[in-house]
Amino acid sequence: MQSVERALDVLEALAEHGGEAGLSEIAARTGLPFGTIHRLLQTLLSRGYVRQESDRRYALGGGLVRLGGVAESMVGVWAQPYLTRMVELSGETANLAVLEGDFVVYVAQVPSPRRLRMFAEVGRRVLPHSTAVGKVLLAGRAAGVTLPLFERTGMPRRTPNTITDTPAMMAELERVRARGYAMDLGEEELGVHCLAVPVHDGDRVVAAMSVSGPAERIDALDLDELAEGMRSIAHAFGAELSPAAGGG
Repeated sequence: MQSVERALDVLEALAEHGGEAGLSEIAARTGLPFGTIHRLLQTLLSRGYVRQESDRRYALGGGLVRLGGVAESMVGVWAQPYLTRMVELSGETANLAVLEGDFVVYVAQVPSPRRLRMFAEVGRRVLPHSTAVGKVLLAGRAAGVTLPLFERTGMPRRTPNTITDTPAMMAELERVRARGYAMDLGEEELGVHCLAVPVHDGDRVVAAMSVSGPAERIDALDLDELAEGMRSIAHAFGAELSPAAGGG
């Protein structure tokens, strides 16, 4: 059991460093001896869950993609009743999204019952800087993860409202942390507003849940009250995802 826990610690350390890290960074995160880490990495390498780069750093491997795809589909199923509660709370379409590499991926959705409603196709991948779910997911990461991401993506302008300046985005993420939710005010698509809250698995932000709709309908809601209700729903969903919920 100890070896399994340590192997998972190594994988989580790689994930928290943006998917790639050196031995010293893994050791600093896990507290494990270098020899132990090296032995664990050799096993993970042989199974394809880790790969070694040309600079001798280690990165998450393709073997995790297969597991991740199955896990995402299951999480989407588990999320349905919670997303339904968000639709009932807001009257608008509710979404669940996760961060994969540099992109936000929508993994589940429950549509609004209204005739005019918003859709984010399940499986759609978008850059995080222009979406409320992306801001929530980035706000749960350290600057050492978010700044390199912005350097890689370039923060392209999706609409005239998109934040494309890195200092301005870092200030926006600080506001998200302070108030506990994020807004997309026509930054991904003009005329569409979105409010998102984090889903926590213990101390980590592992997903984001949102409601989106026409700007005038979202703006007519009491956003602080809506966010409070959404956080309660997201907290209950996070409790279901938590390792402690598995028992054993």
